[in-house]
Amino acid sequence: MFLGGIDAGGTTINCAVAEYSSSKPNILEQKKISTSSPVETMPKILRFFESKQIDALGIACFGPVDLNINSVTYGYITTTPKLNWRDFNIVGHLKNEIKGPVGFDTDVNGAALAELKWGSAQSVESCVYLTVGTGIGGGAIVGNKLVHGLLHPEMGHVIVRRHPKDDFQGICPNHGDCLEGLTSGLAIEKRTGIKGEELKDKSATTWIIISNYLAQAVVNYILVLSPQKVILGGGVMKHDHLFPIIRKDVKQLLNSYLLKDELLDGINDYIVYPGLGEDAGLFGGFALAIEALKSEKKQ
Repeated sequence: MFLGGIDAGGTTINCAVAEYSSSKPNILEQKKISTSSPVETMPKILRFFESKQIDALGIACFGPVDLNINSVTYGYITTTPKLNWRDFNIVGHLKNEIKGPVGFDTDVNGAALAELKWGSAQSVESCVYLTVGTGIGGGAIVGNKLVHGLLHPEMGHVIVRRHPKDDFQGICPNHGDCLEGLTSGLAIEKRTGIKGEELKDKSATTWIIISNYLAQAVVNYILVLSPQKVILGGGVMKHDHLFPIIRKDVKQLLNSYLLKDELLDGINDYIVYPGLGEDAGLFGGFALAIEALKSEKKQ
């Protein structure tokens, strides 16, 4: 069985074909395409898949997106700040040209599902996946099911308590100083003049502030969703010196309120980097393709 996967990020769309395996899909071919505009990007995606014999396609997409299967705008990218993609029917365009069922969800929900199947969360039934890169987004699984509802989780826009040493106003166009506005790669670049992925000084006060905000967010996710694993990915989290700071701050913020070993002596194995690394989103596409096949068989 062959799967098509799309990890549609804000700057790059990663397309791939993989052969299904119970251990982990084996990638056979992949191509990265710039997320410029539908007019330029969609033909390149279709050209990649046109000669491929795939049984299903999964799209893990930047958002916000409409996931309500009964909505007239299901499969649309909706109120994204990327104006070229706003109100674009990405599922419809691909479904018209590619045979087989199409699975669709946010890029971070897809990554969470992939981590549950093949990555750092294989041993549990619930997890939170947060990517900290150019922007911040989060996906969640509870009881082996992706969290949906009114829309989908928008974990990057939670409000955090301002650090006493921080006077940065934030850059989120909607909320100013939400988590993304204070902590994303773009926010770090605005603070320091250096891209978040490239800031090398481990002792910089910026990292103390950033880690505290991320810890506050993680505590909120723990209190609301009670995940059995918290996975922090994205370009900023490649700075592995952040993990000990975040774990320490999470323990201090919880203040022994939840007496679970995972949040105490076992916290190093509780708040972790993605087992699939940078490919979590792409494998999210494969995971959504598998779910689409399962749904088709139930019908």
